[in-house]
Amino acid sequence: MSFAYDRHTPQVLDDVSLSVPRGAIVGLLGPNGSGKTTLLRLLSGTLTPTSGRVTVGDADVRALSRRDLARRIAVVPQETHSAFDFSAIEIVLMGRYPHLGAFELEGIDDFAIARDALAATGTLALESRRFATLSGGEKQRVVIASALAQASDILLLDEPTASLDLGYQFDIAALLARLNRERGETMIVSTHDLNLAATLCTELVLLKAGRVMATGPIGDVLTPANVRALYGVDADVVLHPRAGHLTVVPFARAD
Repeated sequence: MSFAYDRHTPQVLDDVSLSVPRGAIVGLLGPNGSGKTTLLRLLSGTLTPTSGRVTVGDADVRALSRRDLARRIAVVPQETHSAFDFSAIEIVLMGRYPHLGAFELEGIDDFAIARDALAATGTLALESRRFATLSGGEKQRVVIASALAQASDILLLDEPTASLDLGYQFDIAALLARLNRERGETMIVSTHDLNLAATLCTELVLLKAGRVMATGPIGDVLTPANVRALYGVDADVVLHPRAGHLTVVPFARAD
């Protein structure tokens, strides 16, 4: 799959191929401008490839209606801004729209699904709170709840821990891991945080200048050589004995 925003600009993605197994958590890593967010938009059907295609199972994304696509793929953006003073439960109920008919209002079952999603993300007590009054970590968990209420097969997450403090970063990573473990959610996570990827992901895709530099299980891909090639930084990649996963410790710009 390749993509350019118009014929007068260089390709943002060039001959990118990847496969996401059901139930996996796949991390997209790469420096700024490598094409991570563009790739997520292509996977979600927001953008159309210049060449190639995106499929969910056997279905070509371009052949699906917006409603059917929303039933298959949910997106958690890096930031969510509401122009209106919605409550947390109203934000989550927006995830039910793909399952409602024209002019149909949410019913008892939709509210039950929304509250179950809030409970799954630890935000049920916030359901009546105005979204604008929530902290950054609370907002992110409510947006993830909305994606869960959408009842799709796949979650696409763009920098889910950006601008959050260390405590909220840990909470979001633990939440996503639990949702994958308990609900079998398939996730594709774009992130600059190598340690988040090491904590959360089962597989990685490394993007550099719009091309796939490496892909595969995290233990095979997250290596000092790949970190150096991707970011121009020398780093130790070691198994943390207490955390039980790889950790990345950068120590110098590569010569």
